[in-house]
Amino acid sequence: MLWRMAKVAVLVVMSSGMLGGCSRDEPRKAAPAKVGSTKPAPGSVRDGAALFKQYCSPCHPEGGNVSDPARTLHGSVLKSKHITSPEDIVRIMRNPLSRMIRFDVATVSDEDARAIAEYVLKAFK
Repeated sequence: MLWRMAKVAVLVVMSSGMLGGCSRDEPRKAAPAKVGSTKPAPGSVRDGAALFKQYCSPCHPEGGNVSDPARTLHGSVLKSKHITSPEDIVRIMRNPLSRMIRFDVATVSDEDARAIAEYVLKAFK
């Protein structure tokens, strides 16, 4: 019985942690990638779509925004906020304007951040 209660407690803690990623609170820093996880080998090319799915899609499914529906990644919304280049998106990833998790260079490399930004500009025109 005690074992079953412990399993339930662990599941509750894990679930609340996963659901807490996208919130209406202050920006938070994303956890650094684990050693040996998805970091590319030096000189390898990264896929912006795969990186977006890994880092961004939980809060921005299909370019939307689960915590602030007015701040989607769709082209018309980005343009209205003068976000028109990969550099603009990377700048926001590094220093979010709203409740977005902050992705520093230790978490998402400059090359990966640029690949994500280019994907966003092409995928959500």
